[in-house]
Amino acid sequence: MTQQRKDTPKEHLHEHPCIHTHPHPHGHVHSEEEKKAVINRLSKAIGHLDAVRRMVQRDADCSDVLIQLAAVRSAINSTGKVVLKNHLNHCIVEAVEEHDTEAIEKLNQAIDKFMK
Repeated sequence: MTQQRKDTPKEHLHEHPCIHTHPHPHGHVHSEEEKKAVINRLSKAIGHLDAVRRMVQRDADCSDVLIQLAAVRSAINSTGKVVLKNHLNHCIVEAVEEHDTEAIEKLNQAIDKFMK
């Protein structure tokens, strides 16, 4: 097993339509379809959060505010799930193949923070 030098980028193609260049840390260029899915989910979360702000400004019922906050949390969690799946399917598969323990550890740290 040889380790790739950290200062030497490695370029390669995948079945999905993007090219990666990997100086560490593990870089990833997402397809337009992947970006659109994440952006749409973020837009939904922003819309819910704007609704919460308007509700608070007009002194809406606290129970209704909490329900809307749950929608914000759900939209953010859904976005995180999409990002995580994309990362696992592309970057982490590569990291395992390349024995890149740094990328795997970085993912573990990100999951710990996201799940708090």
